[in-house]
Amino acid sequence: QVQLVESGGGLVQAGGSLRLSCAASGSIFSINVMGWYRQAPGKQRELVARIVNDGTTIYADSLKGRFTISRDNAKNTLYLQMNDLRPEDTAVYYCNIPARLWGGRLFLEVWGQGTLVTVSS
Repeated sequence: QVQLVESGGGLVQAGGSLRLSCAASGSIFSINVMGWYRQAPGKQRELVARIVNDGTTIYADSLKGRFTISRDNAKNTLYLQMNDLRPEDTAVYYCNIPARLWGGRLFLEVWGQGTLVTVSS
């Protein structure tokens, strides 16, 4: 089972940018869907964005135009470019691979440990 490690979080002022990375321990070439979620203090975890291997992306409505998800299969890495950050974007950001069937085998959902993004006003 692939393991995921996020990096790139930190403290940034409102209006700033950060780029999160999610490094997979193995090949992501055969992993069709990957995504980013976030969980703010006292709130439920929510979807930020997903990307399919064919390049199709979906975003939470409130984040369209500010966040960009991408993947580099050659580097086994998922990215999240975050621009024009706002204090309400403060959260722990998690990388995710949904449960999937591949090659007749069930692979369970995978989460990274998360990376904290703090946006100051």
